Parts: sequence; structure tokens; C-alpha cells
Amino acid sequence: MSEMNNEFEQMLDESFKTIRNGEVLEGKVISVKPEEAVLNIGYKADGILPVNEYSNTAEDLTTEISVGDELTVKVLKVNDGEGQVALSYKRLAAEKANKRLEEAFENNEVLKAPVVQILKGGLSVDVEGARVFIPASLVSDVFERDLSKYEGQEIEFVLTEYNPRKRRVIGDRKQLVSKEKEEARAALLEKVSVGDSITGTVKSVVDFGAFVDIGGVDGLLHISEMSWGRIGNPRKHFKPGDEVTAFIKEIDGDKIALSLKFEDTNPWNNASEKFAVGAIVTGTVARMTDFGCFVEIEPGVDALLHVSQIARHHVDKPSDELKVGDVIEAKIVEFNEDEKKISISRKVLLPEEPKEEPEEEKEEVPEMPEQNEEPDSSIADAIAAAKEDANDTAETIKEDVEEIKEQAAEQVEEAKELAEEQKEEAKEQLEEVKEQAAEQVEEVKEQAAEKAEVLLDKISEKVDELKEKVEDAKDDASEEAPAEDSEE
Repeated sequence: MSEMNNEFEQMLDESFKTIRNGEVLEGKVISVKPEEAVLNIGYKADGILPVNEYSNTAEDLTTEISVGDELTVKVLKVNDGEGQVALSYKRLAAEKANKRLEEAFENNEVLKAPVVQILKGGLSVDVEGARVFIPASLVSDVFERDLSKYEGQEIEFVLTEYNPRKRRVIGDRKQLVSKEKEEARAALLEKVSVGDSITGTVKSVVDFGAFVDIGGVDGLLHISEMSWGRIGNPRKHFKPGDEVTAFIKEIDGDKIALSLKFEDTNPWNNASEKFAVGAIVTGTVARMTDFGCFVEIEPGVDALLHVSQIARHHVDKPSDELKVGDVIEAKIVEFNEDEKKISISRKVLLPEEPKEEPEEEKEEVPEMPEQNEEPDSSIADAIAAAKEDANDTAETIKEDVEEIKEQAAEQVEEAKELAEEQKEEAKEQLEEVKEQAAEQVEEVKEQAAEKAEVLLDKISEKVDELKEKVEDAKDDASEEAPAEDSEE
């Protein structure tokens, strides 16, 4: 009877196929638990697929596979120590993914894959089970300090390095972003011209203006072009994400300057009617000078209030009576549309101030003889005429002096504006230098992180090799020679 049983077992063993470590085969799921699945692989023993050999992210196999599913798996060990076959699904998938990456690297193919992890030095992307590292410096064409916005997103990139032995698979998204922007810029420059209106989205706001995305191309909306009036702090008027409709003021190579100062909103339109001599206006003191102050009577329109026109009484300095931000009422006394100059007077709207005349003792003047009246009258007329001429001359000189002062003040203001522009340009250059320095620091950090990662990978490989050798030694010790003959 025992001989019949032995013959039956031998025939049964011979009916099963022979398998080897590393072999790829098909299996059918016959049971699933959270931590492992059992597969029928047509062998005398069932195959065991642990959750950690299914994928790097799976935690519960019951949510990933079901009874009856057919899987292509790789044999890790014919005998796992308990008479079962150890299987892996993820390693086979990784081998396929590595083959896919190798082909993509050789053909410079653009890959698209999800970001599965935000690392200190960049992004980790999953390509069909294989990981690709994209350094922070190669994520975009501009330095990005916070990469968290990419988590879970699908991004496109190309491979710039593929070395599976050292586990160095490096991706580059920056060149695709740069190329896309160049193409968008070229396409945009072909269809737009100076004066065209265009709608864009504010990307960032700086001290000297705002950068607006106008379809893949950044246009600069300078602070001086944000309004006809004064803009103190651009951040109080614009924020990232705002939609802006502007017109193209200038195109210089690949640089586009934008403006919101549309001509139909120019405050000097119909200015001769709005600001005719004699009109009463209300304005805000905008800036002070030694000879007076400039009052904004409409956004973009300043009028000069001369120190002599501030009050009825004598005023030494404008700041003695007014300060920036004061709202005043005045009368337009001069309008020059060609030179865009307006002069106003506050004094003429103020009531007359009472004059205090000191009491003086009147001296009795003896009456002159009648024959002297005519000569005295002639002398008085001559003196009056001389005084009138002197007053006219003095007034003319005064007007000339005031005009010279006004011109000098304008030149000083122009010099200040020029200095401010140069200051802003210097700030911009400083920011660029800072960004470049930050990028270099990040690149050094990335290189250090990559070297550390490579070192850890090597250590991990050595540990894995030692583990496999120990396991193989155990398998060899547990398997008897007759069992090996049976397998053959």
C-alpha cells in the first residue's frame, strides 16, 4: 500500500512543472488577506505574494486585488523556508519600468508621470513603478522655494541621466518649461504690436511694479504706468491672481512693457473746459517745495499753489500753513494746456484779513500858497507814475524769478524720478543676484543630498545582498539531495 502511495506522489510531483528562482510566470489569486495573497502558479506549492512585494505604497492587499485575478509575477525563492514559493509583483513591474526608462532616455522622450513625494532637494516621480528624481533646480525655469504645490500633480519631463546600477535616474522639467515659454513668446510676438490691448493675470508684485502673465509671456507693468495718478505701493492695488487688461506700450526684443494709462482716460482730455481760468477746484496737497506746493486736483493733474497764493498774510514756507494730504479749495488763475501747467490760488477765496493801523500823531502841515498847487500836483503825478513803473518792473522780475524757481523745481523732480528709476533698477539687479546665489546654494544642497542618497542606496544594496546570501544558505541547508533530484 505504501509503495502505491509513493508511486502516486511521484506521479503527482511529475505532473507539476519545474520552476526556478527569478523565473517569470502567471498566477491566479486564490485567497487575499491584508498582508498577503496566495496564488496558484501550477506548482506543487502555492505562491505567496506579501503586501510589500506588491508595491511600495500598498498597505492592504484586499483593496488592491481580488480572488480570481491573474497576475504576472517573479519567483524570488522556490522554497521560502515553509515549503511555499516567495513571489514579487513590484520587482517585475520595476524591471519593466526600468526598460521603459532606458528607452525614453535613449530616445530623449518626454515622459508624463505623477509626483509621489516632495523631497528636500526636489521631486520624486513614479514612472510605472520606478522612481525618477527631479532636482529643485530642474523643476522650473525660475527658482521655486516651495515645491509642495507639485505633490500629486502629473508633470512632464525628460531624462538627463540614467544609471540604474547607481540608482541615478535624473529628470529635467526646466528645459521643457523654457522651451514652452520660448514658443509661446515667439507666437505672441508675431501676433501683437505696440498699442494692442491685452488681458493677463498678475504673477507677482514688486516695489517697482507688477509682472503680468499675458499668455505664457511675462509683461512688466511699471509703477509709473499703473495709473494717471500717483501709486505709492503697488501691493495695495494689485495682488497675484488679479486679472488685468492693459495695452502694450513697448516691445524691446523679448521684453514687453505694459500700461494702464489708456489715452481715452487721460485726465488732460477736455482739460480746457474742466480747468478754465476762474474755475473753483478741490484737490489734495501731493508734495511740498520751498516756493509752494503741488496740489492734485484730479488723478494725474497737478496744479502749482505758489507760496504767495496760500494765504492773505505773508507765508515764509508752505509747510507753515499746509501739509501733504491736506484737502483744499482753490481757484484756477492760470492754465497752459500746451505745457500742461496749471496755477491756482487759495488766497483769493479767503476773506480779507483786517488791517491794524497804528495810531500816529498827525502833524499839522501848513497850507501852501495857491500858486504852488499846480507845481505840487505835477510832482505828485510824476512820483505816482514812477512808483507805478517801479511796481510793474518789480512784478515782472518777481514773475521771472518764480518761473525760474518753478523750472528749477521741475528739474529737481525729474532728477529725483531718474534717481528713483536707477534705484529700482539696482534693486532688480540685486534681486537677480540673490536669486542666482539661492539657486547655487540649492544646487549644492541637491548634490550633497544626491550623494548621500547614492551612499545610502549602496549600503542598502549590500545589506540586501547579505540577506539574500543568508537566505540562500538556509535554503541549501534545508533542502536534501533527494528533494533536489525530485525537482529535476
